[in-house]
Amino acid sequence: MIIFKEVDNSYFELYDKVSMNVDVRSEYTVKRINNGLGGLILEETMVQPYRKDLSVYARAAEYEKDFDLTNWRYYMAFEGDVPVGAMTVAGKTPGMNMLSGREDACVLWDIRVDDACKRNGIGKNLLHMGISGARHDGYHQMIIECQNNNVPACRFYQSQGAVLTRIDMYAYYLDPEAKNEVQLIWYLDLD
Repeated sequence: MIIFKEVDNSYFELYDKVSMNVDVRSEYTVKRINNGLGGLILEETMVQPYRKDLSVYARAAEYEKDFDLTNWRYYMAFEGDVPVGAMTVAGKTPGMNMLSGREDACVLWDIRVDDACKRNGIGKNLLHMGISGARHDGYHQMIIECQNNNVPACRFYQSQGAVLTRIDMYAYYLDPEAKNEVQLIWYLDLD
């Protein structure tokens, strides 16, 4: 039986034990029409399968190094004492670029489900908890970042009502390992 609960930063060590792998089998390729003036098309393209570990970019134990966590919430899923899912929602945070100075929006900072437990509703339950907490805190939108090589996450966000609003083909350009990835920004209305 899976138990879901909101937690505090004393759980960060357990939080970071939940794997954050993406098994990439396809990617969304951005096709520009008339150099972008005619719009963009996302086309799913099959790729040689590989695994990407996103935990190297998001370690809960290190959040405090970069941000004031006063308005952040954390949620976890446990099977017995074993953590199998985790999610962070970042609220009003000075210096967080994704918020663009907005105080009526929050960011889905991190969501992860253990590889052995994927496709069992854990991510959906965590997201719904996060949405409920965000509404309680007075936020009207949740901003979600994803990459073009995380097709399952894109499908998940879309199925939950999020709308793709921004595509940045150069967001990771200075990161040699992610240079060719495309940033996809989704907005989920909470009202």
